[in-house]
Amino acid sequence: MSFDARAIIAQVRGGDTPSAAALSWFANGLADGQISDAQAGAFAMAVCLNGLGAEGRVHLTCAMRDSGDCLQWDFDGPVLDKHSTGGVGDCVSLVLAPLLAAAGVYVPMISGRGLGHTGGTLDKLEAIPGLNVDLDTERLRSVVGQVGCAIASASASIAPADKRLYAIRDVTSTVESLDLITASILSKKLAAGLQGLILDVKCGSGAFMKSPKAAKELATCLVETAKSAGCKTAALVTDMDQPLAPALGNALEIAEVMQVLCNNRSGRLRDLSLRLAAELLVLQGISSSLTQAMEKLETLLGSGQAAEKFAQMVAMMGGPVKFSENWQRFLPEASVIHEVLAPKDGVITAWDCEALGLAVVALGGGRQVESDPIDPAVGLSDVCALGSKVTKGTVIARVHASRMQSAETAEKNVLKALNIGKTAAKSRDLVLDRID
Repeated sequence: MSFDARAIIAQVRGGDTPSAAALSWFANGLADGQISDAQAGAFAMAVCLNGLGAEGRVHLTCAMRDSGDCLQWDFDGPVLDKHSTGGVGDCVSLVLAPLLAAAGVYVPMISGRGLGHTGGTLDKLEAIPGLNVDLDTERLRSVVGQVGCAIASASASIAPADKRLYAIRDVTSTVESLDLITASILSKKLAAGLQGLILDVKCGSGAFMKSPKAAKELATCLVETAKSAGCKTAALVTDMDQPLAPALGNALEIAEVMQVLCNNRSGRLRDLSLRLAAELLVLQGISSSLTQAMEKLETLLGSGQAAEKFAQMVAMMGGPVKFSENWQRFLPEASVIHEVLAPKDGVITAWDCEALGLAVVALGGGRQVESDPIDPAVGLSDVCALGSKVTKGTVIARVHASRMQSAETAEKNVLKALNIGKTAAKSRDLVLDRID
């Protein structure tokens, strides 16, 4: 059967859902260049305006998954993964992957780079000298097989239709479509040959989904679509009204990760990493309850086994040997560290986390355009948590910058993102909802 791009676009524009075969043809056309940029943009806009419905969403996801290679594994344990919709100070993947590997799980984590105000897992890893995230399929298979986990970029052969459509969406104001977000996220994850997936859907000032309702809607779309495509999946809706870790920036977040892995530092980063990993163990039937799973994972974290898995992964990906033993000496440091002081007495009642993320981007810790270089040393550290009591002159954050002028600009941006009140607002739970 022959298909025509114009007819498929017109069908979506008219509110109808193309067949699975038509969407497969369109996805393959995105991958091999038969579909023009103009047609891809028109398709994205039509989907953004009218949607595809639940069935069409599954068909598009599977079509984009199948537009390239789908990995297969022959390991002696389950192949599981996690995906976050993006936040600030969110370095959970770097704790969770080695933690699961220590539990006997295999984690081929295909990750991305920074997007807008949110940091990218690959950018954070590249703050470690020598580490290479660009692994071909055989190298990925080798690292995962020997260590139990690898965090790497998607090769050109993984969901190439998504890579093409994602770039088009970024410049046509069609990023926020639930159908396109779902297909983009899941096409890459499902192409990795997973048996189970946990999703972390962020909600709040630092998330793409600002309200609990919007976050739950996205989580539901993702879970239903992934399960229809044959992958056991659950989702947590989690709070992003404050940074997950008290640091934002690539090397600074690696330091937070190592504090959790090596020193079992308490906090929101540790708590959420354990919870997401435990959800996966229960989802796959490895543990009979969350309590049992949490106890197992806390033992692996406290014993240093997860830290050792991270160090093995770093070494196999070209980074320093025995990184977990002396990680402080390897991470780059900014030439300027500038304190941000509370302007008055009170309680920190709110952070505009998106503004904090953009402040790090402006320092050089993220990209304004795709070609921008990243300074791995810059960012924010020691960001005070919501509910913290402060007096005028208290340090509420530290700016790490390459120049004093940049640091002073960042200080102004941090203060604009801050709200100090007389009494603390009621704090939200870290986990707001669970979708399965």
